[in-house]
Amino acid sequence: MNCIELNNINKSFGTIKALADINLNIKKSEFFGLIGPDGAGKTTLIRIITTLLIPDNGKVFINGISAFKNFKQMRKIIGYMPGKFSLYQDLSVEENLQFFATVFGTTIHENYHLIEDIYVRLEPFKNRRAGALSGGMKQKLALCCALIHKPEFLILDEPTTGVDAVSRQEFWEMLNRLKKEGITIVVSTPYMNEANQCDRVALIQKGKILQTDTPENIVASYSKKLYSLKSDKLYESYKLLEKFDKLSAVHLFGQELHLSTNNNQDTTKIVREFLDKHKIEVKISEIKPIIEDCFMDLMLNDE
Repeated sequence: MNCIELNNINKSFGTIKALADINLNIKKSEFFGLIGPDGAGKTTLIRIITTLLIPDNGKVFINGISAFKNFKQMRKIIGYMPGKFSLYQDLSVEENLQFFATVFGTTIHENYHLIEDIYVRLEPFKNRRAGALSGGMKQKLALCCALIHKPEFLILDEPTTGVDAVSRQEFWEMLNRLKKEGITIVVSTPYMNEANQCDRVALIQKGKILQTDTPENIVASYSKKLYSLKSDKLYESYKLLEKFDKLSAVHLFGQELHLSTNNNQDTTKIVREFLDKHKIEVKISEIKPIIEDCFMDLMLNDE
């Protein structure tokens, strides 16, 4: 059963095409990820799903109901956590939570079971002003406020951006526990490695969906041979290999290069011999792709 259905969504801001013919189906109780870099169109799409932004054309259905024609009804069943912290910074933790519960006609006590695992970490700071919290604590408070009215859908826009690695891991653990409550979760992130936390993902770039599938199937669909190259002269190697016609693509990945090729030639030997001519020693080996490799390959094919 599709709980969120997007049909031919387009959105432009002046001459900038933010979204182009977006079609998505998100299932009930699914943990769905929108994965893409800054400027890919994730926030625009999230705001359209939450009825905060109207597309130029296209339709959004939530539980089979037109979202824009029934936006007041939609907002009662959606919990939204924007990318930028937007709670009342002069109110305390407890006052913020109480305010949002009151707005939705409920109480903290009524739905406390949804936020208990999160709020226990906030409770020692319940009298502290929201603006004085750390990034990780602000994140937890925003999630509590988005959940306090027991929404059917939890929509989160880049919730882990700007927080430390430990807080990021804690946050994903909290979301996985919430999924067990039957809540449909849609989350956007620029971090490719976070795709593996989701049941399915849509890879998005320049307002277009490149591929939608499970993380496992996306990786399995990668058809090229892939190699890792390490060298003391990494950037010099990168600039030389960019123009090397025996390779399909060359990308910098931290302290190594990822090289891809469509053919069955001995790429390790060819690359090593090519760089030997430039007096560059390398370590090169065949590797398995990750989501980021797949994204880069899809992006190149889309150009």
